[in-house]
Amino acid sequence: MLDRLFGNAYLLLVLTTMAWGGNAVASRFAVGEVSPMALTALRWIAVVLLLLVVARREVVSAWPLLRPRLGVLALLGAVGFTGFNALFYVAAQYTTAINIGILQGAIPIFVLIGAYLVDRTPVTPLQALGVLLTILGVVAVTSGGTLERLMTLRLNLGDLLMVVACALYAGYTLGLRRRPAVSALASFAALATGALLAALPLVAIEAAAGFLQWPTTQGWLVILYVVIFPSFLSQLTFMQGVKLIGAARAGVFVNLVPIFAAILSVLLLGEAFALHHAIAMVLVLGGIWIAEHAKKRQRSTR
Repeated sequence: MLDRLFGNAYLLLVLTTMAWGGNAVASRFAVGEVSPMALTALRWIAVVLLLLVVARREVVSAWPLLRPRLGVLALLGAVGFTGFNALFYVAAQYTTAINIGILQGAIPIFVLIGAYLVDRTPVTPLQALGVLLTILGVVAVTSGGTLERLMTLRLNLGDLLMVVACALYAGYTLGLRRRPAVSALASFAALATGALLAALPLVAIEAAAGFLQWPTTQGWLVILYVVIFPSFLSQLTFMQGVKLIGAARAGVFVNLVPIFAAILSVLLLGEAFALHHAIAMVLVLGGIWIAEHAKKRQRSTR
């Protein structure tokens, strides 16, 4: 049965994005049950322990290539994993899981903008249109669909934190080009270790400020979920999906994350799916589709 599962790229990628979408719901279940930095730190402690068992041999064999790049990998793990997750879980204190999921879906556009700003990667008019549509979708979410809220700048703190988190993850994505040519599992182990090292000072600051909350029973269940599914198994299933059908085709499935986040938020949290959420989702996903379509056309004309 496992052989059939790991041979079906489409099923693997759907399960992967469902787990990632579920992380938005888990972040809301964590509110009042475990503090954000404690959740972030405990998440990466558990992941690193799992990787010590699963990836130990791969890390040892890749060590000669990993060692010179440990600083870069630690920084990427700190930014992409700890920075993103910390803001993600703090954002959940102030906004809905639906908003988190939709805003998280805009990450590919942040990557496109970052590639232009850092490397001056050309942006075609069609890609620019995709960026504009996605930005309008982000505005629709952060403004709650009301012009009054936008004009008076009464924006939701959680939504703004998610925008910053998406920018951090985009920076991490761009920085992955600097990782050494080792297996994905060995790279993930190094990144997760960097994430853990970055999370420890944050939880210390949280404790010093008097905001540290040790997990309740529900808090531990949330941690168990985010460790096993979004953090660990989904990394393995995504890597296998990429291996089976390639990175470009597998990347398209990431667009399912906000859809699963919205569905699970309504089913499990009872959140209301409003008209502005639907408009924002169409704009975000449509913008990404246009930008990706433009990228493919650009490649085919070379």
